[in-house]
Amino acid sequence: MNMINKLKRFFGGLLVCSNVAVLSASGLSPVDYVNPLMGSLSTFELSTGNTYPAIAMPWGMNFWVPQTGKMGDGWAYRYDQYRIRGFKQTHQPSPWINDYGQFSLMPVIGNRINEDERASWFSHKAETVTPYYYSVYLADYDITTELVPTERAACFRFTFPESDSARIVIDAFDKGSYIRIVPEENKVIGYTTKNSGGVPGNFKNYFVIQFDKKPHFSSVWKNGKPAAGMEMAADHAGAVVGFLTKRGETVNAVVASSFISFEQAERNLKELNGRSLEQLKSDGRKQWNDILGRIDIEASEEQMRTFYSCLYRSVLFPRMFYEIDAKGRPVHYSPYNGQVLPGYLYTDTGFWDTFRCLFPLLNLVYPSVNARIQEGLLNVYKESGFMPEWASPGHRDCMVGNNSASVISDAILKGVTPKALWADLYEAMVKTANSVHPECPATGRLGYEYYNKLGYVPYNVGIKENAARTLEYAYDDWCIWQVAKLLNRPQEEQDLYRSRSENYKNLFDATHKLMRGKNADGSFQSPFNPFKWGDAFTEGNSWHYSWSVFHDVEGLIGLMNGPKVFTGMLDSVFSLPPVFDDSYYGFVIHEIREMQIMNMGNYAHGNQPIQHMIYLYDYAGEPWKTQYWVRETMNRMYKPIPDGYCGDEDNGQTSAWYVFSALGFYPVCPGSGQYVVGAPLVQRATITLENGKKIDIETSDNAADNYYIQRLIVNGKNYEHNYFLHSDLIKGRKLRFDMGSKPNKTRGTRGSDFPYSMSR
Repeated sequence: MNMINKLKRFFGGLLVCSNVAVLSASGLSPVDYVNPLMGSLSTFELSTGNTYPAIAMPWGMNFWVPQTGKMGDGWAYRYDQYRIRGFKQTHQPSPWINDYGQFSLMPVIGNRINEDERASWFSHKAETVTPYYYSVYLADYDITTELVPTERAACFRFTFPESDSARIVIDAFDKGSYIRIVPEENKVIGYTTKNSGGVPGNFKNYFVIQFDKKPHFSSVWKNGKPAAGMEMAADHAGAVVGFLTKRGETVNAVVASSFISFEQAERNLKELNGRSLEQLKSDGRKQWNDILGRIDIEASEEQMRTFYSCLYRSVLFPRMFYEIDAKGRPVHYSPYNGQVLPGYLYTDTGFWDTFRCLFPLLNLVYPSVNARIQEGLLNVYKESGFMPEWASPGHRDCMVGNNSASVISDAILKGVTPKALWADLYEAMVKTANSVHPECPATGRLGYEYYNKLGYVPYNVGIKENAARTLEYAYDDWCIWQVAKLLNRPQEEQDLYRSRSENYKNLFDATHKLMRGKNADGSFQSPFNPFKWGDAFTEGNSWHYSWSVFHDVEGLIGLMNGPKVFTGMLDSVFSLPPVFDDSYYGFVIHEIREMQIMNMGNYAHGNQPIQHMIYLYDYAGEPWKTQYWVRETMNRMYKPIPDGYCGDEDNGQTSAWYVFSALGFYPVCPGSGQYVVGAPLVQRATITLENGKKIDIETSDNAADNYYIQRLIVNGKNYEHNYFLHSDLIKGRKLRFDMGSKPNKTRGTRGSDFPYSMSR
């Protein structure tokens, strides 16, 4: 080695060591980089995440949120609002799905009951927001509110001014609620039935609130007006408890809830275990650092803030919907049949979004969590006769597809799901694939009779978004086929699902080289506008959905007459102007607007159908284009700020895309056991797996402009493939990416280096 190279290595090493020293000296942990406000500057017209600051534990049953929106508004917290109406227990997965089982607490001075009267001005400068602790100064009352959650309980501390009318308003919300004050126990109990659907008639969220001081005043209220007595059942019931306070005096309240009973709510209160707010805050911080710290990265400060903010979003949903009974066993209220039953249950996720990479992230980094989720999915089948597709908390009529098949098969094929469940889950997949829920057509397969007979869902039979359904059903059939092979099901059965997995070909229009709706008589829909959103597709157009052949990209390449035409079509998505046809909706939906304003042509990363498309260059011999566009998307479309996303975050999916992509790989086809190589954003990363193994990722020359992989080394050996195997990664691997500013057009260009395709 000559002297110049020695000096380069020496000073380069100093720079790396210096960076590590700075990060270490900062004393920051993974949770310190999280901004729960990322994505909260959103509206109906434009989503920059459509998130709210979820003050919660990972996958916790209950979240808490400072409520700026009016009761029932799906936008519970908006960054551009400056009045807080209450501190709400929430279970909302999305503003479009809205909330259920919500109630709130709000400290005030004087007689202020309804949400408009009691709302107080606040400033973000006097607000502390972390996943495990929230604090805000309520200016109208000179009150500071602090909040720390556990999975099913929470601790509040209210610091009051000197007052003879310091009060806490408890709002059980409308649509049927109950409240009772128990003065001898410094306690308020109640329930709320408020929901947005997906629940049986006996649904209730029971809550208990215990104060550390005896109130000098207490009253119930009805429909925003004071009422006599200590108990109230009404459309909209609530309570007020009052205290005589000196300046700086605190009132503490512990809160828990249950979907089962008041007794179970009291049991859930024991999660706090007598710990002070400071102890709970410290323990919550440790819990978050344990979960987030499973992936330890080194990158620029902004990248670390973005990464851990995204990872935080990736471990919120699906949420626990089970509780722990007196004997320490998991039990749950079933939102499917209204009974209290043994076992795990999780909810509040839409598989149309999250099958793509949120669940693969769980399978890689948090498999024990997904093992319980899979047990819960089998419970859903036992209780309703179907796998869920969008659950909140029960079946919801939202989105398309039968992507529970992907979620189940990926977990089984990666060995995450307990083997004892495999056969029953396979039965559930087959049943759900060949029927439709009688009351919730988004569950099961709407149009399955046409699909099974014709090989597609026709455009002209009154079933909306039919082409999207066909494409997703075909991939879902491939998922079923993979499990059928594993279970050695009868060959005729295996052949059936293998054959159906080719149904995507039935919608390919060779004239346009795009997917197109098809009528029952075999003719294509006409006229055809590939820029028309909706209609035959779901929240996208043909340019977005034509790539939804996750399991057979090679087959799609063949339909498009080879790799050059295929990559040219991929290029066109970015080079086309952001034109659109919104006539199906009659107005510009927010997903369209988000594509239009991002200056990436017709690429619509703000919605899920196209998020894997960037990685498809890896299947056609031009991996450097994947590397370029992955880095461009991470750099341009994600920021750790209130308008930090480029569309709906959607229960962790859009966040998990960033997490995977920043690490350098992405699960294009869940169920294949492969991750497709991209371009890592991090300087270094270590993924600590639950089996004790580690995936160490190192990059060299990974400067801001060095988008391109020059060489990839795995366990010390040169690696040419454009994919990693899950079975290899979980054994522990050392990955080194040597990056550069110019494409390496010889690496990963052979057919043998391409990721899995069914046709290969």
